[in-house]
Order: sequence, then structure tokens, then C-alpha cells
Amino acid sequence: MKQVQHFINGQYSKGNGQRTGDVFNPALGQKTKDVCFASVDDVHTAVCVAKDAFLKWSKTTPLKRARILFKFNELLRQHIDELAALLTEEHGKVLSDAKGEMIRGIEVVEYACGIPSLLRGQFAENVGTHVDSYSIPQALGVCAGITPFNFPAMVPMWMFVMAIACGNTFVLKPSERCPSVSLRLAELFKEAGLPDGVFNVVHGDKEAVDAILQHPDIKAVSFVGSTPIAKYIYTEAANHGKRVQALGGAKNHCVVMPDADLNVVADGLVGAAYGSSGQRCMAISVAVAVGDIVADQLVEKIKERVEKLKIAPGTEADSDMGPVITKQHLERIQSYIDTGINEDAALMIDGRDCQVPDHEDGFFIGASLFDNVTRDMKIYQDEIFGPVLCLMRAPDLKTAIQIIDENPYGNGTAIYTQHGATAHEFVSNIQVGMVGVNVPIPVPMSFFSFGGWKQSLFGDTHTHGSEGIRFYTKLKNVTARWPEQLTSGASLKMPTME
Repeated sequence: MKQVQHFINGQYSKGNGQRTGDVFNPALGQKTKDVCFASVDDVHTAVCVAKDAFLKWSKTTPLKRARILFKFNELLRQHIDELAALLTEEHGKVLSDAKGEMIRGIEVVEYACGIPSLLRGQFAENVGTHVDSYSIPQALGVCAGITPFNFPAMVPMWMFVMAIACGNTFVLKPSERCPSVSLRLAELFKEAGLPDGVFNVVHGDKEAVDAILQHPDIKAVSFVGSTPIAKYIYTEAANHGKRVQALGGAKNHCVVMPDADLNVVADGLVGAAYGSSGQRCMAISVAVAVGDIVADQLVEKIKERVEKLKIAPGTEADSDMGPVITKQHLERIQSYIDTGINEDAALMIDGRDCQVPDHEDGFFIGASLFDNVTRDMKIYQDEIFGPVLCLMRAPDLKTAIQIIDENPYGNGTAIYTQHGATAHEFVSNIQVGMVGVNVPIPVPMSFFSFGGWKQSLFGDTHTHGSEGIRFYTKLKNVTARWPEQLTSGASLKMPTME
């Protein structure tokens, strides 16, 4: 059976850890690989390698870094089908979705190729007599990323690409469920000309995570995952003096106004709720219909579309939904559907009895839809992270906004309307970090920044875009005086620029 190893200092290593994890093909329900789990010593080795590499990499000009990024971008596009297939094999998402993930990750590389301009500081001449002032953004040192299973390529590229472009070195701890694509990215980055030790990959569980959070030579930690773990990452890393951005969970709402085109809405909701089997932090898991007429019509239109979905292995070209990541996660989603029934929500579509021929052991579940969901229900309060859409009913926009604002999460939201004033009111008042208008999944482009509010983000900065640059650099301000003739004599007065 194939063994997935670490990638440290430009080469593969088993490390000295004695434990391994199981990697499954979710469509088959079968174990396909063993993944080595890093010990504390393995993490320390990777950090020391990255620390040594930082001395030279941080002095490499941004222009030379950009040339390596341009080559990396070229290699990613050449290998995009191979990388997408690797994603589908370990995650289960359909190939078209896996390719879309790769494209969104590549967009971050394209943005980072502009690093010579992105790292320009500010300069002010003659702020005082013969005095100039300027700022210099400089790299932090060794940075680390801890990433989830649902986007094994895109989310790591949000982190390591931006950090390395800024002159840092990086240690990545990807999800042990989908470890292989990160290694292929590391290989391609090396092929593009990245020096050994700048980008390292270690696999593992909580032991490896804690070793990262506690290591004194790691200056910054990025994380994407559930809110409870994000809180832990933020607290533990901050307690050890690190800069932290920890993106947590979500309960994303989509408001549907009476003037919306319900055919367009239904198309958008089915894609946003059930794409990637609902395993997206930006998935729409709650639709808030304004008015009972809208809600009733929406249920019927969603039913029509769900009946046509093909649930099959992600490798099949016409598959709409693949399996979920593990058997345990499948059982968790099924238990939430049971809970919703017990809470008296109306189950309009039941995805539990899903059989895929020749893949009876696969982790498949169909799309489910609950109607008449209320705020006190567990299926509304918890992030299910599966293909389960909850429909709530609100009498007006004000109530819909109140529902969303009172939810502890603030990752993403959307509204469907044809009325500009309604959209403006929603965008202006909603307390959520990423907002879509007639766009069900409002994921920003790479030159903007991704991140939510409230319990969906711990830390002060979002990922990629300008905030990504800010997170992975520290600002040095210089005040320089070059008078025509220096005068002697000490003064203890407060210095001014007069």
C-alpha cells in the first residue's frame, strides 16, 4: 500500500514518527494509502530547515520571486487535470468541481506574481527640514498553515503562495484526509525554481498541530476549519506570541425576495447548497424566503432540480454530486436529518436512502431539504457541512436581516432581488463579511480578501488580497535626516519636524 510521506528541504522523508493515518477513496469506501504522522521532532526539523532557508530567501529580490511564481503558475496550468484527478481521488468531489478549485487557487498565484508592486512601501519627502520618511514591508520569518480537507489545494495556496511571495518560508500541515495534492504542489514549486527548504509539508494530527502552535521559531499561523478548532488555534498560537488568522465555521443564509426570478434562485441554491456535497464553508445552508408564496414555490422548484441530480463517483463526467469525505461524516449528516425530523421540521427531500450501483460501500448521501425550519432547531444552529438545505420563512426583509444578524456566524450571505434599493439596504446593514447580490456563493477574487465576521474569523486579517500581504509582512518605518551640515550638541527636548 502506498505511503504518503513528508516533504522537507526539497525531498521526501518518513520522519521519525511512529504513527500513521488512513487515506480513503470516498467513492469506494476503501483505504488506499497510509499517511505518515509527524512527531514533534519532525515538525522541529521542518521549521529549522525553513528558518535556515529564510536567511537567503528573504533577501531574494521580489522580482526574482515573481519569476519563480510565474513559472509555478505555468506548471499548475499544465498539470491541472492531473491535480484535479488527485483531488477527486482523495476528497470525492466531482472532477469539474476539483478543476474549479484548482483555478481559484491558481488565481492567487497570478495575484502574487505582482509581488514587486504589492510590496512597495510609502515615501514622503521633506516631512521636516531635510527629513524624509518611508515605510518598508518586510518578511516575518517562518510561517505555517493548517488546512482542511474540503479544499486540499485552494486553501493551502491562499496561505503558502502569499507567504512565500512576501519573502517568508513556510511549513504546511494539510488535512490528513487529503494529503497528496499538497505534495504534488510542493514538487511543482520546486520544479519552478523554488529553493529547497522554502516550502515544506508535514502530515499529522493534533500532535503536529500543537508542535506548530508552540514552536518558538514560527512567527505566524494561518488556519481554516471549524469554529471550535479555530478558537483553539487562535488562543494557543497567540499565547505563544504568534500572529494568527483562524477562519472558522459558517451558517450561510440566502434571502429570497418576492421580486426575485425563482428559476434563477432555484438554480443558484441547488448549486450553492449541494455542490461538493455541501462540504464548503461558503455553501448556502439556509434559504430565507420572504413570504409564504415565495417559500412554497421555491420548494417545488428545488424539488424539480434535485430529482435530476446524478449522484455518482466524481470521476464520472456527468456526475453532479460525489461522496462525502468519510463514513463517520456520512453518519453525522444522517443523524442531523434524523434530528430535524424529531424537531418537527418538514423534510421535503430525503437524501438518506442513496444507493450508487457498484459503489455500495462508498460514502454517498443525496440532497435533503427541510422546510419550516426555526431558529431554535439544532439543524439551524449547527454547521452540518453536508448536502442539507434549511428553508426558513420571514414576513419581510427586516426580519430576514434580523435572523442573519442574530446568528453567531458571519461568513457569507446572499440576497436575490431585482430591486436596487432592497439590495443596497441588505448590503449596507447585514453583519456578515462576504455578501452576494444575485450571486449565491460570494467568494472574492484573489485581489480582494476572503474572510468572515463574528464566530467565523479569529484574528484581525482575512486571507489573500491586500490583507494577505499585510498578514505576512511587518512594517518598518524609517525617518532619515540628511542635512547639509550636521550640528553638534545634545538636546533632551521632544523631537519635532519643524
